[in-house]
Amino acid sequence: MAFEISSEQEMIRLMARDFAKKELEPMASAWDKQGLFPMDAIKKMGELGLLGMMVPPELGGSGAGAVAYSLALQEIAYSCASTAVTMSVANLSTEPLLKFGSKEQKEKWLTGLAEGSMLGAFALTEPGAGSDPGSMTTTAVLKKDKYIINGTKVFITHGQYADIINLIARTGQDKGTKGLSAFIVEKDTPGFKIGTKEEKLGLRASNTVELVFEDCEIPAKNLLGNHGEGFKVAMLALDSGRIGIASQATGIARACLEEAISYTKQRRQFGKSISSFEAIRFMIADAATKIEAASWLTLAAADRKDRGLKFTREASMAKLFASETANSSAYMALQVHGGYGYTKDYKVERLYRDARATTIYEGTSEIQRIVIAREVIKE
Repeated sequence: MAFEISSEQEMIRLMARDFAKKELEPMASAWDKQGLFPMDAIKKMGELGLLGMMVPPELGGSGAGAVAYSLALQEIAYSCASTAVTMSVANLSTEPLLKFGSKEQKEKWLTGLAEGSMLGAFALTEPGAGSDPGSMTTTAVLKKDKYIINGTKVFITHGQYADIINLIARTGQDKGTKGLSAFIVEKDTPGFKIGTKEEKLGLRASNTVELVFEDCEIPAKNLLGNHGEGFKVAMLALDSGRIGIASQATGIARACLEEAISYTKQRRQFGKSISSFEAIRFMIADAATKIEAASWLTLAAADRKDRGLKFTREASMAKLFASETANSSAYMALQVHGGYGYTKDYKVERLYRDARATTIYEGTSEIQRIVIAREVIKE
């Protein structure tokens, strides 16, 4: 794989970096401490075209593509990992509509999502169905011209603020993943309510909630794609989402490295800067190498997506390696800071907490290894 970042992609990266440094970095710590969802900043990102980067211009998006998206998301995550996961899921929520949506559905929802005037969420996980979507129990029963939905979804990113939910539910008698279908549920639909808001270790400025459906009625025309294609819709979203989380993780890792380097230049022990100590230099060298590899794995997956090639294996590889790198880089940065890194006075404490989730959502590291092995053996 060999490619160069285009001038347009570089321009998008620099635009995202400038926005993140001015609008996100100064507020990220306060948002984290307050657990505040930065809606105003999210709206500005929509205005910049950062929430519909896979959507073509004729449907309201920027059409920038996956490589530009990854580069931009890395910059957002560098300054505020919470905002980055919101950006990732917002872009993810456009893809099922783009791929499976009818003309009417695209006109009604996709343009608003791409322009940032609407926010979309994705609801797959349930209390008893995480890595195993085939054990899903949320149901959608067709009655005349409506689907009646009952069930609970958990760990839904910005579900409290979403205008629409991409929902996967069981519609057939088939066991496992064959009986699943995808739907669009609008906010304020009777029978749909927000449940528990999660108090998380990290990513505290990213809203995470439970969604409850009790005899929730939606029009039959809100079926996304064909009956029984829910698992297919979910896998499309997850493959794309893994590029997003890999990008987020890489941005977090870069921030960890920069914080560590800056601190080692300032901190003096035994009469000299600790950046001159071989033990410290080896830690930084290892982190820098892993981060560079994580970035290229992620961009390779994004490039395949842009070229219309299958990217399941590459996305899982990128997500696995980048998320593990984010965690090891956070560990390194906190270790370099010593006792100070364990206090909330330093950014690395927040980065350490934020990094932890990257090995869990969009498929755990263990699930990524299963996917990678399956794809490699099949080839």
